[in-house]
Amino acid sequence: MEHPVGKPEKRTAKKTGTGKKTTGAGAADRATGAGSGTAEKAATGAAKKTGTGKKTAKPESHLAMVRRARRINRELAEVYPYAHPELDFRNPFELLVATVLSAQTTDLRVNQTTPALFAAYPTPEDMAAAVPEELEEIIRPTGFFRAKSRSLIGLSASLRDNFGGEVPGRLADLVTLPGVGRKTANVVLGNAFGVPGITVDTHFGRLVRRWKWTEQEDPEKVEADVAAIFPKSEWTMLSHRVVFHGRRICHSRKPACGACPIAPLCPSYGEGETDPEKARKLLKYEMGGYPGQRLSPPPNYPGSPAPPLGAG
Repeated sequence: MEHPVGKPEKRTAKKTGTGKKTTGAGAADRATGAGSGTAEKAATGAAKKTGTGKKTAKPESHLAMVRRARRINRELAEVYPYAHPELDFRNPFELLVATVLSAQTTDLRVNQTTPALFAAYPTPEDMAAAVPEELEEIIRPTGFFRAKSRSLIGLSASLRDNFGGEVPGRLADLVTLPGVGRKTANVVLGNAFGVPGITVDTHFGRLVRRWKWTEQEDPEKVEADVAAIFPKSEWTMLSHRVVFHGRRICHSRKPACGACPIAPLCPSYGEGETDPEKARKLLKYEMGGYPGQRLSPPPNYPGSPAPPLGAG
């Protein structure tokens, strides 16, 4: 059964004058005031006819884009009031290690791997002294385990030698650690230290380009463009909401457009499945009634915890 929190509403189909079906937008339409038109029309704005009889979309101004982007953020805050980092951690060191391990794998696989890892190496001093082959064997399920092992041992040694065994709370310091780039640093700063930051992972970059907030591909340029749209206080939670939406509804290959609560605001509506019933079958994690990625989710998470490694 799907959990009621954050669950997109069904949209009813109606016939147009051409005999084609269009979809209403349910709760999202009511929230955006677009209930009288289709989600596609609401997302693309008013269209005008050319001399050939074809419709062309009215270009969106920068100001209109900013207003639409902020509206999307508000809508996502209602859909995912429980958005959170999907890596299990109990302190800044565990979050730093888990984020490094999350490269090229899922947060679920990292969460299934880190209990044994932190039981063996609970502190930077312990991990810095690890036998590489033994560390590699523990983190093998996350992939690229040799390179990740070198990064973990290197960053742990740096924490021990340069920062008194503590994870620093400044971006300039974090990016000096082996295997730690700007994305990882922003994850740690935003979620372990409360310092606002935008985390540009593959989901975030993909969605903000779909929403026309930026055309950039380079993560740092994407970060700069999006940072200019939103107040700094929103950066960390915005990152969580966008990533949540990308993992659950707005998938890479086949977005669940017909089950998307922000469809009226999306200029890329129609790239995925628009039939509401078919789209609902594409929903993942708690939105589709399945376990989440964390073995130890926060108390307000509406779905089920993920199973440990090897369970089921």
